[in-house]
Amino acid sequence: MADQIDTSARILDAAERLVQLRGFNGFSYADVAAELGVTKASLHYHFPSKSDLGEALIVRYGERFGAALEAIDAAPSEAQEKLLAYADLYANVLEDHRMCLCGMLAAEYKTLPEPMQRAVLAFFERNEIWLAGVLEQGESRGDLHFTGSSQDLARAILSALEGALLTSRPYDDPARFQTTARRLIAMVA
Repeated sequence: MADQIDTSARILDAAERLVQLRGFNGFSYADVAAELGVTKASLHYHFPSKSDLGEALIVRYGERFGAALEAIDAAPSEAQEKLLAYADLYANVLEDHRMCLCGMLAAEYKTLPEPMQRAVLAFFERNEIWLAGVLEQGESRGDLHFTGSSQDLARAILSALEGALLTSRPYDDPARFQTTARRLIAMVA
């Protein structure tokens, strides 16, 4: 049983890296099998279809991201610090020369199987809800100042951070992303 869990985790790790580098449509089971030194049949044993693998990737990524959001919430900090910590989640991915998994999948959204599409939307919706909560908290405490709804601003922040990742990638310059993220957050402080 432990070997199965370990093999599944290794498959997910390799596939996640490949998606973050190439996109979901840019890798195959043969790529994962070659990287891990296993057969494609072994991959199919753990994840019967590429869609199953993709959905498992999103769920795992979302759980890790959710745990990171909970850790940010648990730290006694003001809303601006929480927003900066949130932006750092993205920056850390970029420093590994990768992209946000769900950001990469969003670019391929129309080609993804429906279960994966739903999982990508759930990831972004969870992030928007969390961001709106931080914005509302900051506004009520007087830490943040903005016009319009917290929901609209949360959507704009998420979109801007995902876009900043994407446009920083060709420059291979994490500082470019950091500058953009910090400027964005300063606009509401």
